[in-house]
Amino acid sequence: MDSKVPATPASAWTDAYFRSLLDWQAACGASVLQAQQIQWGMLAAWQQSAKAVQQELLDQWTSHFGGGVPLDG
Repeated sequence: MDSKVPATPASAWTDAYFRSLLDWQAACGASVLQAQQIQWGMLAAWQQSAKAVQQELLDQWTSHFGGGVPLDG
């Protein structure tokens, strides 16, 4: 005789319930990761703009106090 217990409707419902819980958690985790990726992208864009402003200020300072021509031409 086989010792396996046949799947009953109750156990099938329980399996589907747990699968739906895991799907929900996966969806929430994916949305959190996506939100964090967007935040990192915004930080990178902000740093690029701050870099451009800093370079412009350095060029202006070099033009005014360093002989009139920025080092990068």
